[in-house]
Amino acid sequence: MNELTNRNYSDDEVSEQKQWQSEFPYHWDADELTSRRDLLQFAVYASGTLFLGTALLALLRRFLPVRETAAKEIARITEIPHDDAVYFHYPGPEDQAMLLRLESERFVAYSQTCTHLSCSVYYQKDQNRLFCPCHEGVFDTRTGEPVAGPPVRPLSRITLQANGDKLYAIGVEP
Repeated sequence: MNELTNRNYSDDEVSEQKQWQSEFPYHWDADELTSRRDLLQFAVYASGTLFLGTALLALLRRFLPVRETAAKEIARITEIPHDDAVYFHYPGPEDQAMLLRLESERFVAYSQTCTHLSCSVYYQKDQNRLFCPCHEGVFDTRTGEPVAGPPVRPLSRITLQANGDKLYAIGVEP
């Protein structure tokens, strides 16, 4: 015969077993099993729901009108150094932006928010590039297009308008 079935349990062992059963009162035969098929089905439905939500947000961004922004004076043209950047806030007080004077009369402005993970992008004059230090993303100064690193989308371009000797930001291109 089996030794375990004929074994006499001490009172301490019996009390330990009862304590365990009171702390964990679930029986295996009452437990509902989740099959691999059920788990996979849940994963597919959850992934599909996340994909549809993301697609919906992308469509809403594409078809909703661009918010109107007021013109904001950035600086006087004579005060902007050649081959340098001027940092400002546009369109809102929390939105960082930068203005670059590439040539004597050529100006471009971009959002300072990196399109990879929203870190701040800075102008590196010595290397003539826009640089995101978080993941070493590099953008072209003339177009805002990514040229190195993880970013795949260009920086948002800010539309500029000159009025006399002043330069104004008048909108953000999508």
